[in-house]
Amino acid sequence: MEPKQEDLPASDIIPLALPKGTEKLCELCQKRAYLQCARCRVTFYCDKEHQQSDWKGIHERICQLLIPIRSTSLFSMQRAGRIENLLKTKELIEICRLVAESKLSEGKYQEAVPAAQACLRCSGDVYGPNTVQLVPAYLLLADANMGMGNLALVVELLSQAEWAVLKSPECGHAVHHRLHRSMGCLHTATENFNTALFHFANDVYFASEEYGMESTVTCGGYFLMADVFAKQGKQSVVHSLYKEVAETWHTHLGKLLGEHIQNLQKNPSMLEPAFDKGQQVEVDKMLRTILEFEQDDSRKEPAQIALVAHALAMLSFLGGDSSKTLGFGRTALQASQLIPNHDLTEPIRALLQLVSTDPQLTSGEGEEPHHLPTN
Repeated sequence: MEPKQEDLPASDIIPLALPKGTEKLCELCQKRAYLQCARCRVTFYCDKEHQQSDWKGIHERICQLLIPIRSTSLFSMQRAGRIENLLKTKELIEICRLVAESKLSEGKYQEAVPAAQACLRCSGDVYGPNTVQLVPAYLLLADANMGMGNLALVVELLSQAEWAVLKSPECGHAVHHRLHRSMGCLHTATENFNTALFHFANDVYFASEEYGMESTVTCGGYFLMADVFAKQGKQSVVHSLYKEVAETWHTHLGKLLGEHIQNLQKNPSMLEPAFDKGQQVEVDKMLRTILEFEQDDSRKEPAQIALVAHALAMLSFLGGDSSKTLGFGRTALQASQLIPNHDLTEPIRALLQLVSTDPQLTSGEGEEPHHLPTN
């Protein structure tokens, strides 16, 4: 159970206990601190509200990990101690990055800020200021603030990230792709659509160089481009881009489903989820957007609706949600049956049959079919 604000472990800072000339700063805002975490005693806050935000965002996960890193001892000043703390700080960076990414995927932008800030601070401790290794943390913090509408701060953070990349000609494709994606999202938010499309095109290029043209990472750039074209009223372009995204995800989810079925037959007790919660929320939102677009499109292509609905059914099945699997599966089946001998009809039927036999799924009557195409 999540602790209430008044239950958080905190204690007042005793100024006389601090070394002369030192002042503790708040973990979130860097203003003068008056409280400290009573569990680790190495993290400080200006008030209870900031402690609550940090606790919920990241500190609960890393509280005890901070103690050896931030504490001064004879061992920590020796070479072996410095090396050990460096490795622990790198581990901390990875934890904070994963937490921030998960919260961003779930749309919990405010909660993502403390994790992104901690990632940035630890990255600076390890790699130094204005280095290219700080770029992922800058982008996490920018994406969180973009979600909250703090665009002025987003501009500042992306400028810092862009400067670090420009200073590092050896910077890899993955960093370039992520920077261009964030820049594209910023220009989309400010309705500078041509510049947004320029950045998303670069995003797709660098992602394809790093992960391949058929990657789900690469197709994320196509989805964001489609959003810009939709705002410009270019529906035919949107349809083409959505088709590319849907086919990529349908193929990927089909492979994951095949692996799931094999593992289920071998050792059902050792099954691990194909997605974490944040990833599933993000993919679900993307595919739902495409399905709604296809169902509202005047052309109403049954084959495309069947493909997207089938992808959503597979995603729901892999996430353990039988109700959504049945709902999307029935939508997919009815759309596929509008086309004689459609190649998805049998796989869809097999998935619907699998829902009732997979012990990992809860029983349920399922959802009503979603809005269906008509002749």
